[in-house]
Amino acid sequence: MSKSLKDIQVQNEKETRGGFGEGIYEAGKENEQVVVLTADLAGSLKLGPFIKEFPDRFIQCGIAEANMIGVAAGLTIGGKIPYTTTFANFSTGRVYDQIRQSVAYSGKNVKICASHAGLTLGEDGATHQILEDIGLMKMLPGMTVIVPCDFNQTKAATKAIAHYEGPVYLRFGRPKWPNFTSVDGADFVIGKAQQLSEGSDISIFACGHMVWKAIEAGRILEEKGISVEVINIHTIKPLDEEAVLNSIKKTKCAVTVEEHNIIGGLGDSIAQVAAKHFPIPIEYVGTKDTFGESGTPTQLLTKYGLDTPNVVAAAEKVLARK
Repeated sequence: MSKSLKDIQVQNEKETRGGFGEGIYEAGKENEQVVVLTADLAGSLKLGPFIKEFPDRFIQCGIAEANMIGVAAGLTIGGKIPYTTTFANFSTGRVYDQIRQSVAYSGKNVKICASHAGLTLGEDGATHQILEDIGLMKMLPGMTVIVPCDFNQTKAATKAIAHYEGPVYLRFGRPKWPNFTSVDGADFVIGKAQQLSEGSDISIFACGHMVWKAIEAGRILEEKGISVEVINIHTIKPLDEEAVLNSIKKTKCAVTVEEHNIIGGLGDSIAQVAAKHFPIPIEYVGTKDTFGESGTPTQLLTKYGLDTPNVVAAAEKVLARK
């Protein structure tokens, strides 16, 4: 039975960071080696239930992110599975050297969990709205990069990485967002793309919050008689190249959609696979080599070209290039 965008139902709207909070609590119950560190942001990362249940497995590092990464790397030597928690900007940009040297270079089993990523951070503005972090992390040898699309999938990913050996960067967001993937997380597998619809005219690859925008755009395009294949690339690295190639060989054009700079993000990963194996026209929806600014998530997505009409426009443009 073919998959259709019409069949996707929104269960509710919930924060992806809330999915992380529930996921880390359950991961802690399942594995006593799981420990959590934070840089003065326990409330924002929804760590309350974990801290209450496992106070001896929680470390408050204060506003000292570099030290937090170092402590986490050290904990792995004793067999612990440390999850570091802070905003995406502080999880990557502020501590890139420590991640590179202490975690990636030595292959430490640290889970770098980053909330408040992208433009949808909103009113906190450009200094906190990191739009380069996927690129920074995916370029590190051995680093796995995961960007789940909703509450349920963030919860599933948080639990899954406890069983995944090696450094992981897990990116999620601040606002309430449509929640539509399976409650039990059965549709999430690290490194395996999630096909949300089957189509023959165009492939739309998306990650994070933008998966919902891709679904909305796909529905509009289908009303115009265009057959759309929407694929959730929740694992940016390792990329599911087989899923990408199977789709583009069928549709022969693609749009990539991400809440990130188009330089160095999901779009670049898709384009690299296409250029090497099956060159096709591609249009990119993402920020265009710019910083963000203060505003509501909806205002910012519209201003920077990441809303549903922009995805539709990109699709129509690439279809004309076939």
